[in-house]
Amino acid sequence: MKIRVSLTLAMLTALLVTGARAQTPGKGVDKLYILNCGEGHSGDESRWSPGVNVGVPRDVSDNCYLIHHASGWFLWDTGIVDSIADKPEGSGDVATILWKRPKKLSAQLAELGVKPDDVKAMAVSHTHPDHVGNVDMFPNAMLYVQKAEYDWPLPLGLGRFKPEHPVTKLEGDRDIFGDGSLTLISTPGHTPGHQSLLVRLPKTGAILLSGDAVHFRANWEARRIPAGNVDKDQTVASMKKMADILEKEHGQLWINHDKEQSSTLKYSPAFYE
Repeated sequence: MKIRVSLTLAMLTALLVTGARAQTPGKGVDKLYILNCGEGHSGDESRWSPGVNVGVPRDVSDNCYLIHHASGWFLWDTGIVDSIADKPEGSGDVATILWKRPKKLSAQLAELGVKPDDVKAMAVSHTHPDHVGNVDMFPNAMLYVQKAEYDWPLPLGLGRFKPEHPVTKLEGDRDIFGDGSLTLISTPGHTPGHQSLLVRLPKTGAILLSGDAVHFRANWEARRIPAGNVDKDQTVASMKKMADILEKEHGQLWINHDKEQSSTLKYSPAFYE
């Protein structure tokens, strides 16, 4: 009888311990979803690669990244404004770039059961329209942006964000949650306050999301700098900083606008962990 009681107690203890472990919330980042936030077509690749592939057409991807952290949902970039999805002809011109939006960001979030108010924090690589088109969809999310980018005036002297949007203005790198899982990396040059995002996933490892610090793999390998970048020297320094991080982390570089690379990645509802 004593043996049976002991075995029963041992089994109950094991079940309780297992249950407690199952209910213990995880730490850090556990999921990363890639969302289609626009598709572009340009009649001249050389706008990003000066002197190379002049007049050669180029298709580009435009991704957003929804990241689940133990503290809540975090969104990186917001893509082309959702209203473009209602225009089958797209917006823009192939002489520069024609943008289309096959699927709205709001719809992709809904498919995952995520409401805009569920996104507690967000960051944008920079303030070009293909990256900030849907910032206003998340009026309560804390926005992390470099101060140099936030203060960079639009041509008419207007601000780049609504003044009432909660914001944390950065002056350099920032570990968002203090656990090393999500780190904003200051990479100016394309714009005054451009930043990239280092994500450390438990199974996939380190991923550096480029923003527009680099546009295509060939440009990265040749260190080509688009003529429209605001500062050439800063761009060179940022690429060096990114290369050093990738070497140290043994990480992957995901280049936002490189459609060839994007086509090899899995999009939502699949995810990386």
